[in-house]
Amino acid sequence: MIAKIGRGSSLYGALAYNYQKLEKESAQVLFTQKIIQSPDGSYSLEQLSRSFELHLLANRKTEKPILHISLNPDPKDNLSDTDFESMAQDYMRQMGYGNQPFVVFKHTDIDRAHIHMVSVCVDEDGRKISDKFEKRRSMALCRELEKQYGLISAVDKQQEVHNLTFKPVDYKAGDIKSQMASVLRYLPKYYQFQTFGGYNAVLSLFNITAQEVKGEYNGIPKQGLVYFALNEKGEKAGNPFKASLFGKNAGYLQLQSQCDQNRIKLKDSSAKESVKDRIESVLQTVSNELDFRKKLMEERINIVVRRNAEGRIYGITFIDHKSRSVWNGSELAKNLSANVFNDWWNKGNKTDLALKNNTKAKETFREGNQINHVNSQPDSLGKENAPSSEQENNVFETFGSLLPLAQGEDFQETDFANQLKRKANRRKPKF
Repeated sequence: MIAKIGRGSSLYGALAYNYQKLEKESAQVLFTQKIIQSPDGSYSLEQLSRSFELHLLANRKTEKPILHISLNPDPKDNLSDTDFESMAQDYMRQMGYGNQPFVVFKHTDIDRAHIHMVSVCVDEDGRKISDKFEKRRSMALCRELEKQYGLISAVDKQQEVHNLTFKPVDYKAGDIKSQMASVLRYLPKYYQFQTFGGYNAVLSLFNITAQEVKGEYNGIPKQGLVYFALNEKGEKAGNPFKASLFGKNAGYLQLQSQCDQNRIKLKDSSAKESVKDRIESVLQTVSNELDFRKKLMEERINIVVRRNAEGRIYGITFIDHKSRSVWNGSELAKNLSANVFNDWWNKGNKTDLALKNNTKAKETFREGNQINHVNSQPDSLGKENAPSSEQENNVFETFGSLLPLAQGEDFQETDFANQLKRKANRRKPKF
């Protein structure tokens, strides 16, 4: 089980987030303590707000007195409403909020039932309840509650994740946001891409694409990202998802900063020569595009080719899973640029610099081009030719050891938390 603790200054925002789900019948009030209730047993947003008034009026100096906590068991855990009620009370009591007014909401809008608690962290006299070592205490308490209620351990779950085979997004399978989150929330931590194009090249392996959006707000230029799932033809499938749903690692500014850092790291890295040498070695043994792709995958290198509507190659990216680095062909060497591959695959007359000192290999290479050129044509959409299922599985097993699954994640909660942070930042005085 995972606990998420949020603090803010807006009681209305925290209550409204949960109350909207009540109105949509995707949540219910499970338990309350010191909360005003209507004679018919219902709760209005106004009554819920009034229940915290005395504590907030007495508040002395605490800037963020509102407490919004969620307890998130594993999707496979089977908990009754009674279990959830008891767990919420145990958690609040042991974290020091046992005497506070609080309301427990059970959310059922995703495939993982979970609970949210809204309370205040100042007592009746307006003094702040200590949050010293709060995260550490919360993690230890979650481990205790897992044992007490027979829940799947979040620690054990993270260890098991490394043995799972990661899969690309399947837009037909549904729950696209959760599938995309498995990649978007974690991939930037593991792969070193130097440009937005390089980032998109890696995403394409998982049937995802990112698109920049620009505009103005109150006269101020704004930039951001949205993400699309891709179908089997490489076309956008369904509606876009904004980057904020997947955390800051998937956002425009964070990715730009990471590209800058990666360029510095890779400038003097030995990975560049290693990738270049392995690609050039493969070039000496193949005679068409499909063989080139297959041989590269044996070296744990993926290739992503960008073609225009006429089929001309205008970009080529190599993704090395050994060093976890991403390179444009022209960054590695002149003989690995998009123009060279366009001349080879579209015109059959590639001048291969890697073979300039090997006449026999060059002759074999050219003969192969003339024989197999017809089979190396790209499809009508410029989608990269699919590798064999066995080779594809090998690639994704590599990712499987890196990227945890994020099924059942509450993306509305993530978005709500990010909105609160942005509002708080706007209220900070500027000097």
